[in-house]
Amino acid sequence: MGRPLLNRRLAEFGTTIFAEMSALAVRTGAINLGQGFPDTDGPEEVREAAVRALRDGRGNQYPPGPGIPELRTAVAAHQQRWYGLPYDPDTEVLVTAGATEAIAASLLALLEPGDEVIALEPYYDSYAACIAMAGATRVPVTLRASVEEAAYRLDLDELRDAVTDRTRLILLNTPHNPTGTVLSRDELAAIAELACERGLLVVTDEVYEHLVFEGEHVPMASFPGMRERTVTIGSAGKTFSFTGWKVGWVTGTPELVGAVRSAKQFLTYVSAGPFQYAVAEALALPDDYFHGLRADLRRKRDILSDGLTEAGFQVFRPSGTYFVTTDITALGEKDGLAFCLGLPERCGVVAVPNSVFYDDKEAGRSLVRFAFCKKDEVLRDAVSRLQRL
Repeated sequence: MGRPLLNRRLAEFGTTIFAEMSALAVRTGAINLGQGFPDTDGPEEVREAAVRALRDGRGNQYPPGPGIPELRTAVAAHQQRWYGLPYDPDTEVLVTAGATEAIAASLLALLEPGDEVIALEPYYDSYAACIAMAGATRVPVTLRASVEEAAYRLDLDELRDAVTDRTRLILLNTPHNPTGTVLSRDELAAIAELACERGLLVVTDEVYEHLVFEGEHVPMASFPGMRERTVTIGSAGKTFSFTGWKVGWVTGTPELVGAVRSAKQFLTYVSAGPFQYAVAEALALPDDYFHGLRADLRRKRDILSDGLTEAGFQVFRPSGTYFVTTDITALGEKDGLAFCLGLPERCGVVAVPNSVFYDDKEAGRSLVRFAFCKKDEVLRDAVSRLQRL
């Protein structure tokens, strides 16, 4: 037993902050605004579709490795309906165990040890872990907070300078967790031009595609020259409020999807059989559902953002996702991790320190993230408690 039990590439990640804060919420009975899951289920007709699939015996045994045909067809139809992007459901769509597996399978499939991956910092913690598992090196390009605009911005010159001869791919997330940034059409066009010029692949996490409050969501694959070099990741969890079902997908060319499928088959192989049938029906819901979801979350964003501002936080009101980033400096605080660990006892609310999403811990030290995908009354209660600070 002379060697460490945990692979040294993963040892630096340890227990995720989400597990720690979730346990803290349970132990203290605090309102959990740390984790990004809704406190209500999604559409009743979608839930009933899952029940119907279970009772009819559809998906109770292993579904097809790439996903059931009905869902792959629905994903292709969704991409065509919303973005005018045609995909062959048989060769260009792959169903995964949520977006997290899609990210892992994509990076394991497309990276070799020694490759470099550019990722927008702060980033979802699984990005760093999956890059490490692939033996590659992450190269952060930091989104910078603009106090005047109360928003985050991408420095395109910094992005260009980060590309080296070892760069293999760019890992994007837009709308962006945790900052709520929605990359503009011009920013995405510049990234696309860079990728084509330097022969780079792009893996783009677009799970918040229907949660855009200002601006628009523009898929990276829609830009000239990008369809053949982009792996696009989507998910049912954020759009339909069934995060526990873990149904995600990948779209791309047959070559790219085939590579990702080769890695995915040795991860989960298959998952969520009956839920796949339900998500296939969910993707065909009328436009009113998607517009209503966005309007509902925009209202919740404003309830929490306004309340946090009144409580003394500096608030970066998000253009998308269901997270609000705040700066705690104005409260006389400097360390977001210590602040979040003490918050449940101080006022009965759980949040997440943004420093866990940064390689440069100082860049996120005073930043704290709150989730607003909760009932209105829960958000108002949380705001009332936070005003005790």
